[in-house]
Amino acid sequence: MKILFIGDTIARAGREFVRDHLDGLKNEYQIDLTVLNCENAAAGFGVTPKIADEMLAWGIDVLTSGNHVWDKKEILSYLDTQERILRPTNYPPGNPGHGHVIVPSRKGERVAIINVQGRTFMPAIDDPFRSVDAELETLPDDVRVIVVDFHAEATAEKVAMGWHLDGRASAVLGTHTHIPTADERVLPQGLAYQTDVGMTGPFDSVIGMSKESVMDRFYTQMPVRFKVASEAVELNAALIDVDAKTGKANSIKRIHRK
Repeated sequence: MKILFIGDTIARAGREFVRDHLDGLKNEYQIDLTVLNCENAAAGFGVTPKIADEMLAWGIDVLTSGNHVWDKKEILSYLDTQERILRPTNYPPGNPGHGHVIVPSRKGERVAIINVQGRTFMPAIDDPFRSVDAELETLPDDVRVIVVDFHAEATAEKVAMGWHLDGRASAVLGTHTHIPTADERVLPQGLAYQTDVGMTGPFDSVIGMSKESVMDRFYTQMPVRFKVASEAVELNAALIDVDAKTGKANSIKRIHRK
């Protein structure tokens, strides 16, 4: 089974790049399932129901998110009604939405996608390690392919999550920092791992925001409003090859388009 995981997609520029290249990528790599992190899809902060519906209509199977998923108020009720968009599972009970979903691949195999968020240098929420364990316990025994989007800041926390789930999940893919890492590998018990998949968006920027607005904040330490950049758009993704019968990964490969 071939799974394509597209990194944090930034604003209109990133969305349009995905739209224009998605079919080509799916055909080139014979993709069976596509996941995309959408938490920055609406002008760089959050996502709206309209944007989520558009991306699902393009052929994205599951949308994951992170700490910015709450930025657009109109998404809150949508999170309860659209099962194919996730929010991190370790937010407090009672929050809108859900942290995992089971969807069919192109060939019909059932695949679980879990979204969880780190705590180091991030909002103080529930323990991601125990939370992901709880999600795993709810999955049916016949669901062997399990992909985890770990939306976190600290590299050490992400690496720890990879080892924590080796042998119990098919992949742990990091999001949030927007910078792709060169540490993709398959761990000893068959888990595909990458600390951060990187972003899909404008690279003439500071992680998707205009260079000038971000640099102004660093120079002055004043609360400058960030503006979304739009130049030099690139896509970063991970391609995971998984044995659908065992759930163990055969390989992981970085994908880059510009």
